[in-house]
Amino acid sequence: QVQLVESGGGSVQAGGSLRLSCAASGRTFSSNVVGWFRQAPGKDREFVTSISRNGVNTYYADSVQGRFTISRDNAKNTVSLQMNSLNPEDTAVYSCAAGGRCAGPCKRPDYYDYWGQGTKVTVSS
Repeated sequence: QVQLVESGGGSVQAGGSLRLSCAASGRTFSSNVVGWFRQAPGKDREFVTSISRNGVNTYYADSVQGRFTISRDNAKNTVSLQMNSLNPEDTAVYSCAAGGRCAGPCKRPDYYDYWGQGTKVTVSS
C-alpha cells in the first residue's frame, strides 16, 4: 500500500515557477512508477509527466516538455515536479500517482494504483 500527499500548489503569474512535491508512505514506493496528471475545470484528466522506478527515465507531455522537470528521491520517498515558465493553460489540479503495472511513459491513468488528493495550481495572465 502506498499513500501519496501532494503539496506546493498555489497561485502564480504567467512566466512564474512552482515546485510541487509528492510525499509517499509505504515500503514499496521505489518499486512504483510515479506520474503527475492534471485536470483543468471542464476538461479530462491529462498526463503531464512520469518517472521510472530508479529515476533514470522521464517522460513529458508535449505541452510541458522543456518547462517542467520531474525528479524523485527514493531514499526520502518523494517525487518533485519543478514547473517553470507557467502559463494560464497550466491552471489545473495536479495529482501524483504511483503504480507498478507498467514500464515506459505510463501515460494511461489506469496504470496507476495509488493517487494523491491533488493540489491546485492557478496561473494568471
